[in-house]
Amino acid sequence: MTDVHDPATRSRNMAAIRSRDTKPELAVRHALHRRGLRYRLHAQLPGHPDMVFTKYRAVIFVHGCFFHRHECDTFRWPETRAEFWRAKIEGNAARDRRTQAALHTAGWRVGVVWECALRGKAGGQVEQIAERLEGWLRGVRIGIEICA
Repeated sequence: MTDVHDPATRSRNMAAIRSRDTKPELAVRHALHRRGLRYRLHAQLPGHPDMVFTKYRAVIFVHGCFFHRHECDTFRWPETRAEFWRAKIEGNAARDRRTQAALHTAGWRVGVVWECALRGKAGGQVEQIAERLEGWLRGVRIGIEICA
């Protein structure tokens, strides 16, 4: 299947995809803030976590299912430029694994919230996700992964 946009339009569209302050990230941040949890944003730690809770020595990433290769219903391998996208997405996933390992080695607890937990069939459960994250933050478990 060919692209429906010319290269200049596709480039503009791809450049507009945000890496910070995405809708899923903002939803989680606001829900945690309402619960009284305070955090720093995008700190100078490996992987630049979306939220850093120094009090709890924990970080949270809010990952998009496509760019971070989450094997869920919302992820599909692209049919066009398949080799490029496979290398790009596999590289992102490998970098995520290295980042989490580096954070664990440095003594940080790592939480990951996947986009699919906030959208689609599971959407609208931001408060339940915030409740799970708060329990994890105040607890002792090393990691948490929340997905649909």
